[in-house]
Amino acid sequence: MAKRIAVVEDEAELASLIEYNLTRGGFESRILTGAEGTVADLEDWQPDLIVLDIMLPGQDGFDICRRIRKGGKLARVPVLFLSARADEVDRVLGLEIGGDDYITKPFSPRELMARIKAHLRRSEADAEPQQTEVVMGPFRVDLPGRRVFMNDRHIELTSTEFKLLEFFLTHTGRAWSREQLLREVWGEQHFVTPRTVDVHIRRLREQIEVKPDEPAYLVTVRGFGYRFEAQPEPAA
Repeated sequence: MAKRIAVVEDEAELASLIEYNLTRGGFESRILTGAEGTVADLEDWQPDLIVLDIMLPGQDGFDICRRIRKGGKLARVPVLFLSARADEVDRVLGLEIGGDDYITKPFSPRELMARIKAHLRRSEADAEPQQTEVVMGPFRVDLPGRRVFMNDRHIELTSTEFKLLEFFLTHTGRAWSREQLLREVWGEQHFVTPRTVDVHIRRLREQIEVKPDEPAYLVTVRGFGYRFEAQPEPAA
């Protein structure tokens, strides 16, 4: 069955270009303009990935992404932002609110297709775990259900956050550089940067740490990267 790609883009010419390339790539696509009701339409159609413009009429793509990530049917669907806003602050904001990727306009259709395929391959790989559960300290990961529990409390994570936490829980105690994490977690997506790691680490800390600015589990190794301690020492 062809993968479903939703494109939320109000520029008709650009939307047609993306739709043409998706069709050539063997995908089923649906174009939405970002008008009121877009989130409901996405939930009804259940895409495998969403390409989301930021500057939309009436609401921006950031607002749509926030609503998607609040939970429900689309909470774990990969979101790829597409925008003419190239400032780092916009890129970081897009990742912080739950985006999985960020492409600036103008862009190469070949690059867009490559990123879409990379995210879909990751999603397919994640959906076929070799084991059913990972338990470490207060954390329990239900791999087939793609759910994480901390002290039996369910934690809502995006696809990338889930993959990052799963990796740390199966590689505790060792320090990992940003470049190593990019290779191990993001894999072939060579277009992401070390800054991407920092943003996702911050988001993950906000979910699992009592004091995100003073992490007990996901600690910083100064001048190198990060280390995960599943059994942190009690505070003095």
